[in-house]
Amino acid sequence: MASDGTTIASGEWHPPGSSRSVPASLVERAGHLVVDGESGGELAGGNLHSIEISSRVGRIPRRVTFPDGSLFETADNDAVDRFLTGKGRASEGAIHRLERFHPRLIAFVAAAILLGALIYRSALPLLVEVAIAVTPPAVPQIMSASALETMDRTLLDKSKLDEAKRNRIVEGFRRVASQSARGEAGYTLHFRGGGALGPNAFALPDGTLILTDELVELAGEDTEMILGVLAHEIGHVAHKHSLRQIYRAAGITALLMLVAGDIGSGAEDMLVQGGGLLALSYSRSAEAEADRHSVELMMKAGFDPAAIARFFELLETKLDDKGGTSIFSTHPSTPERRKAILDWIGHERK
Repeated sequence: MASDGTTIASGEWHPPGSSRSVPASLVERAGHLVVDGESGGELAGGNLHSIEISSRVGRIPRRVTFPDGSLFETADNDAVDRFLTGKGRASEGAIHRLERFHPRLIAFVAAAILLGALIYRSALPLLVEVAIAVTPPAVPQIMSASALETMDRTLLDKSKLDEAKRNRIVEGFRRVASQSARGEAGYTLHFRGGGALGPNAFALPDGTLILTDELVELAGEDTEMILGVLAHEIGHVAHKHSLRQIYRAAGITALLMLVAGDIGSGAEDMLVQGGGLLALSYSRSAEAEADRHSVELMMKAGFDPAAIARFFELLETKLDDKGGTSIFSTHPSTPERRKAILDWIGHERK
């Protein structure tokens, strides 16, 4: 039977190199720390300088490691703190002190948000451009195939467009695409029923273009208007706007994970399967760049370059869209854009 001592805390003792544990008590006896088993007898011991006591971190159990490699573990953090304080040693770890000092924690959160904002404004655009420069052709193809499959399954329907009208559009589209830097072979046109998207046209990163029946019906017999819209979408592909959007979204997701931790598999699904859907929304500068591209391609192909302007005029008159957005949620329409297009045409013809 061990001599009397001062019991510090109750817990469990783990023999060296074993996951087995037995109930025990941590005791100070004759200037040493020892572990007494429930049935009596010392299980481990050593002087204070030869024993390692873990720092306090919240409510995580404390670990006392003895020279022989055995381990005593207790959830009574306060008792261990009182013992260490009595011996003139720090009772709390730096992390635990930070957790308890709320103003400092607020400062760390503010610093993390500021760092995220700086990365978003300064580093992210540069990283996006680097990513685009090193992206192999197979990546946009995979993204686009996955996005189109997802949209066909969830948003779009089969096209019911008249064959003759479809052929006129395809013939004109080939003429327009042949004037682009990638040439006719760089683009593929698909017809779909708009479903939830309604009248629309959009491009995926690899040069896949989707035109809905509803947009064709809205344009009526003005085939050149449709070609102007498709030339606009070619502009998005040529300037890699959709790829920038996808990489930008990936960068934002990475920033969120940096600040908030793992945000789940939903973000990965959005980026991999629905990545192309992110390309449906562009900044005003990207839209203006695509508008100008439409004017240039239509001129080179021998079509009316003002066709895209007529498209916006149609939205203003037929759909009473005179504000900053329209039912074409992916293509903000304003009278200012139509005026800018006409100004570009006037400038090009001088």
